[in-house]
Amino acid sequence: MPSVSAVPPSTPVSRDSVVVALRTAGCVFAEDEAGMILAAARTPAEAAAMVERRVAGLPLELVVGWAEFRGLRITVAPGVFVPRRRTEFLVEQALRRASGAPVVVDLCCGSGAVGAALAAGLGEVELHAADIDPAAVRCARDNVAAAGGRVHQGDLFEALPVALRGRVGILAANVPYVPSDEIGLLPQEARDHEPLVALDGGTDGLDVLRRVAAGAPDWLAPGGCVLVETSRHQAPAAVEAFERNGLTTDLAVSEELYAHVVVGVRP
Repeated sequence: MPSVSAVPPSTPVSRDSVVVALRTAGCVFAEDEAGMILAAARTPAEAAAMVERRVAGLPLELVVGWAEFRGLRITVAPGVFVPRRRTEFLVEQALRRASGAPVVVDLCCGSGAVGAALAAGLGEVELHAADIDPAAVRCARDNVAAAGGRVHQGDLFEALPVALRGRVGILAANVPYVPSDEIGLLPQEARDHEPLVALDGGTDGLDVLRRVAAGAPDWLAPGGCVLVETSRHQAPAAVEAFERNGLTTDLAVSEELYAHVVVGVRP
């Protein structure tokens, strides 16, 4: 396999050699990835080391240390879920349906990308994010700091300050929704480098979603909305879970992004 690791530290790493190494390793967008790696590297030696990590299977976002999400550069770190482009659709739906919401919560926040993007779209908001994973909490603090956001560690609503109860205008929850027995079918990058707690949604993938649906009405302000990403085949059961908890429910779909977002509004 082509390698760029043998070049002396003072020798420039050529873009062509990086592209060849990445393409040989199976990277579909080798040219784009090469550009990102060379832009992020401060020295030839660092560039070579980054290419080696990418060729070994580390997700590109973890190699360069950031992911783009709705035009924002979101810091990501090892052991933290990398934000997906399809989740931008969840943010778009939230901004369309609840503009001007004074209190925003990013539940199961991971890197905090959703909360940061909502704050960027809404302007002045009281932003809170929460996750059960300490690594995610540390990462999210970096990403929501510019918006004055606060990040809490704990299990779903248990992490939130009690003072938020009944005040939340937007509750975005990018919950884990992969069925337990399908984790092994995920791409290697996700299986090997992202935390199981951010992927595994239980037997049918909806365990955490049902808990969010059950707890959301107590935390939403009147007219506030909760938004959760799910899959096409899970959507009917997810809608039912929202409706069973008294939420006025809608399903938003983006065929382009293959994204399905269940939206529930507190009457």
